Amino acid sequence: MYRYDEFDRRFLQERVAQYSDQVRRRLTGQLTEDEFRPLRLRNGLYLQLHAYMLRVSIPYGALSANQLRMLADIARRYDRGYGHFTTRQNIQYNWIKLEDTPAILAALATVEMHAIQTSGNCIRNITADPFAGVTAEEIEDPRPYCEIIRQWSTLHPEFSWLPRKFKIAVSAAIHDRAAVHVHDIGLYLRRNEAGEIGFQVLVGGGLGRTPIIGKVIREFLPRQHLLSYLEAILRVYNEYGRRDNIYKARIKILVQALGIDKMRDAVETEWSAMDHTPLDLQDETVAEIMQHFAPPAYAPPSEDDDARLSAALAADPAFALWFEHNVAAHKVPGYAIATISLKPAGKPPGDATAEQMDLVAELCESFGFGELRVTHEQNLILPDVRRADLPILWRRLDAAGLGTANAGLASDIIACPGLDYCSLANARSIPVAEKLSLHLAEREHEIGPMKIKISGCINACGHHHVGHIGILGVDKNGEEFYQITVGGSADRDAAVGGIVGRAVAAEDVNGAIDKLLDVYLKTRTDGEDLPATYRRVGAEPFKEAVYGAR
Repeated sequence: MYRYDEFDRRFLQERVAQYSDQVRRRLTGQLTEDEFRPLRLRNGLYLQLHAYMLRVSIPYGALSANQLRMLADIARRYDRGYGHFTTRQNIQYNWIKLEDTPAILAALATVEMHAIQTSGNCIRNITADPFAGVTAEEIEDPRPYCEIIRQWSTLHPEFSWLPRKFKIAVSAAIHDRAAVHVHDIGLYLRRNEAGEIGFQVLVGGGLGRTPIIGKVIREFLPRQHLLSYLEAILRVYNEYGRRDNIYKARIKILVQALGIDKMRDAVETEWSAMDHTPLDLQDETVAEIMQHFAPPAYAPPSEDDDARLSAALAADPAFALWFEHNVAAHKVPGYAIATISLKPAGKPPGDATAEQMDLVAELCESFGFGELRVTHEQNLILPDVRRADLPILWRRLDAAGLGTANAGLASDIIACPGLDYCSLANARSIPVAEKLSLHLAEREHEIGPMKIKISGCINACGHHHVGHIGILGVDKNGEEFYQITVGGSADRDAAVGGIVGRAVAAEDVNGAIDKLLDVYLKTRTDGEDLPATYRRVGAEPFKEAVYGAR
């Protein structure tokens, strides 16, 4: 993974010193809250319902063991002993004291981490496929390009005060594990007919109160033009994006207003007028960044590895179930990709205790090469586990409450913090997710792959619009209700789910979901997921199941 150079280290030290002085002036009354607010947000510090929340950046979801240990230490020393992993592959601490934040940022800097651009109207954390670099599905590792975009975008002087926040995702695999279609800019790595690497570029995706699937603005962009083309898109957005209405300020609204053809014309005109030379990616520059992501020294498999694994699978049904759902194929023979579920039934999705983080840090060194990943679905990935080591890895995870065999199943629910923490939320997300995951745990293996996503408000931090089943908390005269959608997808067949009907009370959510799943199980064909079934049979069978014939 990328390692900081002297410039990076000095920059972070200076940033921490600046912020420390800003906090000192706020605590002594020299800065008002209104004056301090933009300063703290620029350093990832939010004021939530009950306390400050600090959001720490994890670029493209990649962490070292030492970085995870530091995150565990911060949870232990400055929070309530846990952290919450988010849908932007970051981590949040929900109970932070203002006076402690300079020390936290200073500690993060020692392990090459920060909270810059995790808030504000700027380019946010670049996200990527958590299987990047280890899956045979991809044509090339997307992480070097994520790092190039990160370096270009960090504190970019022209794009530090955009009309609204801006999100970019990159993927190179057949299956989209980065939700590329619902980002302001989405990038898929491609090869043209000559075998050259480039990108399919999408623009104008996003969720929130106006969910829109991104549209292709360029079918193939040569690799060397990546940054100049991104800059052209952002220049057009920065100039023409609305600043008079926060709800209409995202680039998706601009694309919707202009139409993709006029948006393409505006971007191409801007791009053609630019001097590309300073931003063109030279082969040697890309190669230098790629060296940070060079494959580790994989050991060849032993002759008895498969026999040991097969014996463990036959002897332990619980391990076999975890292997079936939480282990994915690796591009190197003898290795596997292991998903650590942060969704044990009945627990808050995405939370990990300090002790669990310490354990995962140890395991990624003992059973890998000291690196792990955070997924946008709020789980953790060990990318390089020898297949023969999977049984003992699972036993150690299971003993720590991290061995749940539900990756990609119904209880693997995405959920935002909701009204338990967030000042923007209308309803609680976590209790609904906890009760629903417990309710579905017994039947989820019959159901098969399922994406259930919950948001506590229309801002859609839980990605409910693109859930196979989405649940949105709404307020009705001071009471919490939940609107349900069906048929959404964040994969290559990205789609916004359709609203089933009127919102239901919290106590009726589980029953409504049962009815939707019953319809799916009765009407699906072999290998058909819920979005495909929904597209084939339409909305009416699902609506009738929940509300009766009309």
